[in-house]
Amino acid sequence: MKVLLIGNYPPDQQYSMQGFANALLTGLSGLEVDVRMIAPHAAVGRLHMPNLSKWLGYADKFLVFPSQLRRAVREADIVHICDHSNAIYTKYLTGKPHLVTCHDMLAIRSAFGDIPEHHTRVLGRIYQRMILKGLTRAQHIACDSVASCQDLQRMGRIPSSRVDVINIGLLSEIEPMPASQSAITLKALNIDENEPYLLHVGGNQFYKNRIGLLQIYKALVCRDDFPSMRLVMAGHEFTVEMREYIDKHRLKNRIVELVGLDDEQIRALYSGAKALIYPSLYEGFGLPIIEAQACGCPVFTSIRAPMTEVGGDAAIYFDPMVPELAADIISSHLRSTDDMVTSGFKNIRRFSTAQMLQNYLAIYEKLIGKKNNIV
Repeated sequence: MKVLLIGNYPPDQQYSMQGFANALLTGLSGLEVDVRMIAPHAAVGRLHMPNLSKWLGYADKFLVFPSQLRRAVREADIVHICDHSNAIYTKYLTGKPHLVTCHDMLAIRSAFGDIPEHHTRVLGRIYQRMILKGLTRAQHIACDSVASCQDLQRMGRIPSSRVDVINIGLLSEIEPMPASQSAITLKALNIDENEPYLLHVGGNQFYKNRIGLLQIYKALVCRDDFPSMRLVMAGHEFTVEMREYIDKHRLKNRIVELVGLDDEQIRALYSGAKALIYPSLYEGFGLPIIEAQACGCPVFTSIRAPMTEVGGDAAIYFDPMVPELAADIISSHLRSTDDMVTSGFKNIRRFSTAQMLQNYLAIYEKLIGKKNNIV
């Protein structure tokens, strides 16, 4: 079986998508599958023209890459588009067994006015319609979660026979970091190992609800029974709105902003945190939930799918739109988290990378078998 993976355009800096594609590449290679990965290269995009960078990227992806893709497809038994944002390439795969992984439908839903909290501009709406059209053309689609699968079938009117749910596995070997090792890493991040802290991991996308997180933390700080804990926020730089909120409510000395961390630094943060607070409004999956649980970090997250799907019985849930009530729930459960840690280790057994790979191999074989039966 010759598998061709289609990855993401590097200048787009879609690190989680690149991580997923690389996990497939490494994992399938370890199973002695003949697999290779191609992705659009920054050719035109290398020109130093900041105001036109997006358009130059489109040239690389839509004008330059298709000829490379056509050549590579000839040698493959099956093609796997690793990120649904590249589903536009399905038009080059007619007659070739192929699969698209759909990680979420958030951008498409927003483009169609299905998410009131977020407005998509005209160009974005056109682009997302192209992606949805590519998905509707796909021979088969694998979704990360039941929630994303339901969104896909609703928005794309795609029959269940062409869709499977394959949960993401933990994309790297992750486990609690020994205290002696994490202490060194935390010290380098100016975090005292003896000072308890709450953690959030994520970017500034609207659905991550980081302003909502700050509101929850402010409500916690105002409680008489809340122990002194800082909030560590790892991910993107704070937005102007976030900084204004922090300054207005005098939280600057209580909140730690960390940007550009590597996997080991994130693992140290998970391992040392009192808990992860993950108040997302929407997600395609919610990988930090199981990453935290794998490191023995209790998880408090939104009582919305797919967070409830991923966290299972091991997480504690709250309404992300009601900060005071969320603070009540978090504060009451912070007093004893041993059961949450134990349940978290049990929960992550459902998210095995080995099982994820076997599930994808089964789909590859089924799609190739259909092609052979037709021939």
